[in-house]
Amino acid sequence: TTDASAAGRTAAAATVEAARTAAFAHAAATGVGSQTRLTAVDVMTDQDGKRHVRFTQTYRGVPVVGGDLVVHLSAGSTYLGVTRAAAKAVSLPSTAAELTRRQAEQHAVAQVPGGQAGAARLVVDHAAGRSTLAYEIGVTAADGSPDAARTVLVDANTGAVLRSTPTVDGFLSQRVVARLQQRGETARPKAAGGSVLVRRSGKAATYPAPAVGKGLSLFSGTVTLNTTQTAARSYQLKDTTRGNAEIRDAKHATREDAKIFTSASALTDADDTWGDGTTKDTATAAVDASHGLTATFDFYKKTFDRDGIQNDGAGPKGVVHWGTDYGNAAWYDTCHCMIYGDGDGDTFTKPLVQLDVTGHELTHGVVAATAGLEPTRIDSRGNQYGEPGALNESLADIFGSATEFATDPTTGNYLMGEQLGLDQGFLRRMDKPSLDKLEGTVDYWSTSTVDAEVHAGSGVSSHAFYLLAEGSGRKTVNGVAYDSPTYDGSAVQGIGRDKALRIFYQALTRYMVSTTDFHAAREATLKAAGDLYGTTSTEYAAVDKAWAAVNVTAADQP
Repeated sequence: TTDASAAGRTAAAATVEAARTAAFAHAAATGVGSQTRLTAVDVMTDQDGKRHVRFTQTYRGVPVVGGDLVVHLSAGSTYLGVTRAAAKAVSLPSTAAELTRRQAEQHAVAQVPGGQAGAARLVVDHAAGRSTLAYEIGVTAADGSPDAARTVLVDANTGAVLRSTPTVDGFLSQRVVARLQQRGETARPKAAGGSVLVRRSGKAATYPAPAVGKGLSLFSGTVTLNTTQTAARSYQLKDTTRGNAEIRDAKHATREDAKIFTSASALTDADDTWGDGTTKDTATAAVDASHGLTATFDFYKKTFDRDGIQNDGAGPKGVVHWGTDYGNAAWYDTCHCMIYGDGDGDTFTKPLVQLDVTGHELTHGVVAATAGLEPTRIDSRGNQYGEPGALNESLADIFGSATEFATDPTTGNYLMGEQLGLDQGFLRRMDKPSLDKLEGTVDYWSTSTVDAEVHAGSGVSSHAFYLLAEGSGRKTVNGVAYDSPTYDGSAVQGIGRDKALRIFYQALTRYMVSTTDFHAAREATLKAAGDLYGTTSTEYAAVDKAWAAVNVTAADQP
């Protein structure tokens, strides 16, 4: 196995060098130049031998934001093409900044009242296709609120704020929380009954040792938990069989840095039976969270052979009981971990630890590790806008829902947040997204979608995915009735959820970049379908028809 690993690293290095050489040989297409340096961040090989290398770039030694690209090679290392975030090449007269880092930090910290600025990093902002020398600064909130934390780009010469984007992406948007509060609506989630067959481990000979316990969860009944036995009567909520996936207790602390997880307390138990199915036991939320982490890890591993969120073998991590009155859950890319609040005590009175919440948020981690989709702007209340951000939300819904199907094929559904206890019965849904009246999710693309709030805009690609998987019209899946319309009134025949998932995952990892919009996503999924099934296949034609059914076609590309 050591020899095989060494051979794999050698092959990957050769692929990277071939892709880098091809990028410079085809500079007119790839946009690289004599001042460009490329760093490989991912190497992918398809079943037919085709290879894809994802690069970030620097310009005169300065990192380029929005300069990511993927070079595509044949099995024989012939250049096949490129997917790039920016249509134009980077060009700057100088990389010497007029502002000091300290001055830039002062401009950035004004974006978060009472905030604290981290160290400024000099970058080239090229996300909008124009090159601007800038400082990138992380700003945290004084009260530790993750919803207020920002990554701010400041013009390094003028001090103008170019962009301010959230550091974390909570499951519940600021818009939906505000709307629920305006209505005076309180979410009333119901505890889940039932149980699954629980396996228990025997006595370990030496410690630490893998163990199998059981947990009484809030939302998934009784579940099996892979744990670690550390002594005769001591167990830790840590799964060594899945890359040391682990849930810890934040005990209401509000750290906002890479030490969120490491500073939290390990969860231990004497008999390897965790929680009591209610919030009276602080371990109950950890049961749901741990179940969600392992279920999502297993979904990606078994479905796509993806070994962890970053595909590096590391298991997902998270902390429960984060903060005080935090009614949300979020993926925190700084620590590569999940944070779960216990509710705000008003609108949300229970922890947000439902399975699809975890599947959705961990998928944001997968997107961050691959395409890195980003919103194009943010308003003063923290609401995000733009198609790349909407596509990010959509993919999180798609794969979050798929995690439910993979965990229990008899209860999976195309609803998101159905266990939150909302009056409308769900947060979002894929068959007819406009049935959501909280976020105003749309069914079809239009010119206004370009700058739509990301959760509202996510309906475009989520609807396309549903149509690709299940088809249009009425259908009942696991007791849930669906009725999916089409923009042009056409009938769409689905190809099945498994094939649709393979196509969207192939598109995400191979053909999407940080600025991918819905029309580029259409092209990405068509290329993915061509890779997997051929360009003359039924699947390829179905992808084209599903996008046309949500008004995304080659003809209406803006």
